[in-house]
Amino acid sequence: MGAKLVFVHGSGAYGDIWRYQIAYFSGSHAVNLPGHPHGVPLKSVKECADWLSKYIAGRGYRDVVLAGHSLGGAIVLMYALEYPEDLKGIIVISSGARLRVHSRYLIPCEKAIRGDPQEWYQFLEELHRSNPEDYKREIIEKQKALGPAVMLNDFLCCDKFDIMDRVHEIKLPTLIICGELDVMTPVKYSNYLGEKIANSKVVIIPQAGHLVISEKPDAVNKAIEEFLKGLFLP
Repeated sequence: MGAKLVFVHGSGAYGDIWRYQIAYFSGSHAVNLPGHPHGVPLKSVKECADWLSKYIAGRGYRDVVLAGHSLGGAIVLMYALEYPEDLKGIIVISSGARLRVHSRYLIPCEKAIRGDPQEWYQFLEELHRSNPEDYKREIIEKQKALGPAVMLNDFLCCDKFDIMDRVHEIKLPTLIICGELDVMTPVKYSNYLGEKIANSKVVIIPQAGHLVISEKPDAVNKAIEEFLKGLFLP
């Protein structure tokens, strides 16, 4: 197809959360944002989008289709506003135009930073409860290694993110995916994006939560594949 598919992870995560997509889409690439684990975490979605623009340019990627999950989806939306000429299309998964983060997600991180990680560990278990067991165990161990401070930083980036007054400016072909059971970024967030972005399609995946990319990878990959075919048909 000629596209370079680049995946951007969410809060407190890292590139390999996309393993089911990387395995399926030959030549695709998943980034590790600064601080995940190397370097210093960035302090805003805009900083992340600026960093990603330099990263992509530095690798010489062309005809880029940018896909992001949760925080990664916010970064992709910001990238589409700031650097649309770099992209052929975008894929926004489990995200929204505004991402206020409830205190029930922030407090466990704060407690873990202070030396009481039990609630944070429980949150990670709950987040991954519908994932395959081998994937779940490895990802949780990696997230624990990244640490609660990184996740809290990322959640705060999400909490400050708000492009509700700008999202209609996005003209790129856009695929929007959400799990039907997502409580962190509910379906209404995706439907809002679909209403405001003219050239967009919303796909709701049944019986999937916030981590739809690993809970229902076949359905997600099929939706992405159809989107890419639509972009690059002769």
